[in-house]
Amino acid sequence: MTTQPASPGNGSPSAGQRPYRLTDAAPVDPVLVEIIEGYLASVEKEVETAIGRTSRSPMIRDAHDYRAGIHDRHLRKLTGRSYSALVHPVVRDYPLETMKPGDVFFHNDVYLSEGGIGHLPDLCVTAPVFHDSGNGPQVVAFVQAFGHHDDIGGAVPGSMPSHATSVFEEGLMVPPIRLWEAGVPNEAALKIMTRNSRMPESLAADLDAECSACLMGAGRLRELFERYGRTTVEAAFDAILDKTTETYRREILARIPDGTYVWEDYAEHDGVDPPRLHTQRITLTKTAEKLVLDFTGTAPQAKGPINHCADYADGAFLKKWLAPILRNLAETPERMAELEVNEGVVPLIEMRFPPKGSLLTPIFPAPTNARTFVILRLLGVLAGVVAKAVDGRMPADQETIRYTGVYGQDRDGTPYLMREVLGGGSGGRYYADGEDTIHVVPDSRNLPTEFSESRFPFIVERLGLAIDSGGAGRYRGGLGYDKHIRMLVDAHFMSIADRSILSCWGVKGGKAGKPFRVTVDPGGPNEREVDALADAEPVRAGEVIRIQTTGGGGWGDPLDRPYDEVCRDIRWGKVSLAGARQDYGVVVRGSAEDPLLDEAGSDALRAQMRAQRPPVQPFFDRGPGYARLSGGAAYPDVDLV
Repeated sequence: MTTQPASPGNGSPSAGQRPYRLTDAAPVDPVLVEIIEGYLASVEKEVETAIGRTSRSPMIRDAHDYRAGIHDRHLRKLTGRSYSALVHPVVRDYPLETMKPGDVFFHNDVYLSEGGIGHLPDLCVTAPVFHDSGNGPQVVAFVQAFGHHDDIGGAVPGSMPSHATSVFEEGLMVPPIRLWEAGVPNEAALKIMTRNSRMPESLAADLDAECSACLMGAGRLRELFERYGRTTVEAAFDAILDKTTETYRREILARIPDGTYVWEDYAEHDGVDPPRLHTQRITLTKTAEKLVLDFTGTAPQAKGPINHCADYADGAFLKKWLAPILRNLAETPERMAELEVNEGVVPLIEMRFPPKGSLLTPIFPAPTNARTFVILRLLGVLAGVVAKAVDGRMPADQETIRYTGVYGQDRDGTPYLMREVLGGGSGGRYYADGEDTIHVVPDSRNLPTEFSESRFPFIVERLGLAIDSGGAGRYRGGLGYDKHIRMLVDAHFMSIADRSILSCWGVKGGKAGKPFRVTVDPGGPNEREVDALADAEPVRAGEVIRIQTTGGGGWGDPLDRPYDEVCRDIRWGKVSLAGARQDYGVVVRGSAEDPLLDEAGSDALRAQMRAQRPPVQPFFDRGPGYARLSGGAAYPDVDLV
């Protein structure tokens, strides 16, 4: 019999209890604020660069599925280029006065991370920064890094069993521990962790890279405090966060009309029960001062591993995770690129969670390894509910993270594991098409073909765009990948993916993109479709694995897309001749290499297609998969505006 651990919030100050400002000092010179803000960004980038250059696993070194972040002594995130984990669980278990220079803390426990860790392969290291103001060294900040690692044990290679019903099947759980003490690694803890991994050498090397990089970053920040003094630097921290708060209130929240709006989206399967709609709902209430996000109506926790612990520390992690979506309301794309998300967004967002036992408030030991189906879907739910408020001035639905890979033994009998995070298309926007094959994790990428073929027993025969995968629209959704892998030895294929039934939705007349799909031996005698949640699909030597990732949803009426843009897409291999006719009402003669527009025929076809439309059309298009899971309904009531 297992018992649930104590709530991570017990004995730990919540985000609402901590003072938002650190100091009452006079305002610091704005030029110096800019200098310190730039210094922090530089240190963060230096830490990430050091990890990338010294780590060993393909997931960290080549795919770059990791992040760094800088936090102050009150656990506020100061840097805003990307998301990061939380320092809260470390400080909860190791008070500041017990920390020493050279310490590095480690944790990956989902239920004891206060919402900052989503699944066990995300390993997090934290180094405190010290400054001596005359009373001995005191903690003044933290440098943290976390990333997705190849394997931390569990039922299947990669530590993401798609049919798990308990977190105990997913790998080694480690609550916050002191992994390095005063600069000396804890060899016993490292032995335990590497012994539980199928890739022990990579894991040890990655952890060494991350700990060393964070200690280096801590040294850089110590120099900052020594140069300007603690009072001045902390006043600058306040100013940096205040600027973010005011900017988002003035430039972003002001664009959302006051009122209440409701929308929902769904995960399609959990690996255990048959596919069904696992609801994720947001009721957005906009007031003059803030956004209230109420997740009431979100489905009960799933039996399978799609749950996400989001409610700890008042949803502090989730607020910073979702806030980047709001940047799409910026006045211009250029301004949107300038806006970063740090702790300054937290006072502007209030979150209300369902009782324990929902997808966002699972009860230990519910499995969580495929929590991307929820936490990434919430990005789209927020985009959708805001789109209802602002007449569609938000992007259509974007790609999601999916993990694919192969494992087995190579020709020499040596075990191997190749895992990859393949991107997909982003949604069309009110001013431009979506981007092709983007990756949600900033700076992450697919594995280079040359590297993969030199290290693993397969050949990458094709890596290109999946034609027609982007949702049709006045602005087309971005395209997903079309990747063909030919195995040279017998192996097993694995996949953790959603959007294989449901599609990335289109908005304001735009159509849904094409869903995720995996085919083994396409066109061969053993051709077969593989479920998007698969742990060990056998693949014989010589067979091809074809992976087609999701296309983004379209924005606006596809029959309004100019003819020349459709013809350009045909020439570029993004839209087929059949797709041009079926999706855009464009009649083209000739070949894809030299398409010849039939303007009169296109005018007639578009008029016919408009006349055949039903009188009531939803604001969102979810594609044909929704009807399959809803019992025949084309769309839910929340899709009407």
